[in-house]
Amino acid sequence: MAKNGAVGGSSHAERVFRVQRAFTQLGGRAHGPGALARAAELDDSTVYRILQSGVHQGIFVREGRGLYRLGSAAPQLGLKALAHSPAPEAAHALLEALRRATGGLAFLYLLAPFGGAHRQCADMAVGDSDLTELGMTPRAVQTVEHSLRVGAAGRAILAYLPETIQSEVLDRPVPAEAGPGAFRDDARLLASLDRIRTRGYALGHEECAAGWNECAAPVTWDGLVMGSVLVMKPKQVMTRCPVTVIGAVEQTAAALADLGRGSPAEPDENDSRLK
Repeated sequence: MAKNGAVGGSSHAERVFRVQRAFTQLGGRAHGPGALARAAELDDSTVYRILQSGVHQGIFVREGRGLYRLGSAAPQLGLKALAHSPAPEAAHALLEALRRATGGLAFLYLLAPFGGAHRQCADMAVGDSDLTELGMTPRAVQTVEHSLRVGAAGRAILAYLPETIQSEVLDRPVPAEAGPGAFRDDARLLASLDRIRTRGYALGHEECAAGWNECAAPVTWDGLVMGSVLVMKPKQVMTRCPVTVIGAVEQTAAALADLGRGSPAEPDENDSRLK
């Protein structure tokens, strides 16, 4: 037990996530170690060490006079904090509700925090389906599914990244395993990013795999993108994406963002957008 009555936390990662959530629970821009320690239920010295370490990693920014705010690396931690939330199954429950509402396969992608700009699948709700149904080989899963320039899920993230990172992604070739609908021309790809920012969602037609169309929405936090939510359905079933699917994907993305902020949201299957 800490001196101020706070608990110590079971692991360093969990304590970092609790400090990160404390910022959003307190609201406002910047806070001191004492207020953060009380909100995170940790002792002051532990929080101070976490803040100092996080400054070097870009997770936190020192604003002077003993105040800190969340930095640009914080969004990557936001959704990872879901695994340490009081209800770790909440994110998966949202994906399952999305799968049932749309009749498609539902995925959650995160912007990977290490190894360059790419995405990684954090969770999925596919029922009794198997990824082989997508016609994707293990190699394709490691290339196409990691790319930010291929697929609605990748472009939904790429659209909200800084131009310097977008340029880095465009310098990379389209994976050979990408589907026939992948944007292979950079000008068309950039135009698609403008449409995503205007609409707030991305549509993909056979980009990741032949015969499958997609709808994705970004998961954002305070204007920074953390990842994206994706629904895939066979082309013959979803030639054009209906507004009900778009609405359900957007609602799920918003609910997952709330979870990343430390405000758990339950799937509301009575919502009109899930009909």
